[in-house]
Amino acid sequence: MSSVYDTLYQWARKTTTSFADLRLVTSERNDRQNGGQGLIYRLKRWPDLPRHSRTADVFRTLSVMSHRPVNRRWILANSKLQAGQVDRLLKRLVDEDAVEVIDSASFPAAENPAS
Repeated sequence: MSSVYDTLYQWARKTTTSFADLRLVTSERNDRQNGGQGLIYRLKRWPDLPRHSRTADVFRTLSVMSHRPVNRRWILANSKLQAGQVDRLLKRLVDEDAVEVIDSASFPAAENPAS
């Protein structure tokens, strides 16, 4: 049985690691050049998916999106969806107004501690 400290430590480590993927230092110009890589998506409501999109990979991705915001890069790295599938899913979610889209370029860039 783990101690309370161990449990809290593991939770904090998992939480900070999962949010580390969202750290992006982008400018508005760089964001446009990267095809929206600086956009973060948070599921507002469960979408109405067509039958061919009702797969375990899509449901897992939507489940994570319902708990925390993710970006396209995270979806590609952590799901088995191909780039085209991710783009179609995100377009469908935006068209249905099922996601909140956050532009990370609007946040101030993190200072480099090595400087």
